[in-house]
Amino acid sequence: MKQFATLTVIGRDKTGVVAAITRFLFEQRANIEALEEQVTRGQFSMTLQASWPRPLGNQAAMSAGLAVLAQQLGMEIKVRWTEPNRRQRMALMVTREPHCAEALLQALRAGRLQALPAAMISNRRDLEPLARRFRLPFFHVAWHDRAAAERRLLRLLDELEVDFVALARFMKILSPNVVWRYKNKIINIHPSLLPSFPGPQAYRQAYEHGVKIIGVTAHFVSMHLDEGPIIAQAAAPVHSSSSLKDIVALGQRLEAAVLVKAVRLYLTRRLDVHWGVVKEV
Repeated sequence: MKQFATLTVIGRDKTGVVAAITRFLFEQRANIEALEEQVTRGQFSMTLQASWPRPLGNQAAMSAGLAVLAQQLGMEIKVRWTEPNRRQRMALMVTREPHCAEALLQALRAGRLQALPAAMISNRRDLEPLARRFRLPFFHVAWHDRAAAERRLLRLLDELEVDFVALARFMKILSPNVVWRYKNKIINIHPSLLPSFPGPQAYRQAYEHGVKIIGVTAHFVSMHLDEGPIIAQAAAPVHSSSSLKDIVALGQRLEAAVLVKAVRLYLTRRLDVHWGVVKEV
């Protein structure tokens, strides 16, 4: 049996960061299981999974060594020790529409999603009763100041040991400061067949363009609005007599089903993101 740890590294790009961290892990007799890194507008981010054969040495000493290395590099390095094959902890982020959150919680309760719901986080209090109904901790994060809100959000995700986030119709844009720390770990549902009709008014745009087919898209969140790697999509025909209200109702049913499907695919580890494209493996 192996002991696993996941490291996230964030900071201004500079030479030697990957070499320094991998060298440190080599000295700790770690095996690097996976490594993803990228540079966007001078900002470096890396997620690395390492493993050790049991029994592992002193975790506190290893964490202290990484803290010293972070100071030397001028980077943020966080480490989370995890158990192999454990259920991943999921945070639901919502605003006011309940259909996607309720679909996920029903699927979790029925055992159709093998994850542990850690919390519901929202910029409003509208769905607090839904969280109580499913006995889920609810956290209200006011979003008047995005930088302050995201600092609190990141603290919550860290304290709750959240592995991934489902945006169940969360109507705020997450900055790269959050996305960098959870690359391919934040799943969003968008009410259109991307790349058509990005932004918050997708159903109205579709209605005004007289589309004959509407759809929804589940995708990983990236630094570009509604342009992240696509996980799953679904579509349905629109009748000529359909009103905007009819289109929204149909779209919401699709949203709930496709978001559940995307989370299920993520949890079964059947997804691989290569050059911005999601492939089932």
